[in-house]
Amino acid sequence: MRNAIFIAVLTLFAALPAAAQRNTGTPDGAAPSIYSCVDDRGRTITADRLIAACMDREQFELSPGGTVRRRIEPAYTAAEQAAREERARQAEQQALRLREERRQERALLVRYPNLAAHERERADALGQVDAVSQAARKRLAELADERKRIDEELEFYKGDASKAPDSIRRQLDDNAQSAAVQIRFIKEQDAEKKRIDARFDEERARLSKLWSPADGGAVASPASPSRAR
Repeated sequence: MRNAIFIAVLTLFAALPAAAQRNTGTPDGAAPSIYSCVDDRGRTITADRLIAACMDREQFELSPGGTVRRRIEPAYTAAEQAAREERARQAEQQALRLREERRQERALLVRYPNLAAHERERADALGQVDAVSQAARKRLAELADERKRIDEELEFYKGDASKAPDSIRRQLDDNAQSAAVQIRFIKEQDAEKKRIDARFDEERARLSKLWSPADGGAVASPASPSRAR
């Protein structure tokens, strides 16, 4: 494929008058161009026309004074062009990721200018979850007291719920379901605390590289405040 491209380019240039070849890419009879490249042996080659030995690599069109008039891309095959475009796409995506990371870091620094501010917000977030969990535990304790009362009524039926009236059986079922809901809710809040801690730990690892030592950047963090409590 590449040989075919080389032959086509060379044939085209061979068909041009010599003066036209010398003036390729120059307007209205301007000074003739010089073409230059570095071949696969590392040698610099110059000529008054495109250089066949460098069709697979970058060439430069120069003015007689040595100024670069234009950069001439290699003659790529379809597969090479596709690979080149893919590398460019990946490089662009990586640049976008880096810019987004820098943006996030700037936002974090604005929100948490120092270690104290970061730990204060961590404590606030964990405290809100603790408050919700405490309410659930309080409700669970109330349900436990209610279950004791139901069990006392069941003693009249020798603890056999099947012999108790429908109203007592419904109370027993409702109590069990409500207790299960509260237990599940408390477990969810415990998992939420772990997620909060993990997020703040990840943020602190990033911020410690951005804070100055006075702000907490040089302070090690073996354990988060919630785990230390």
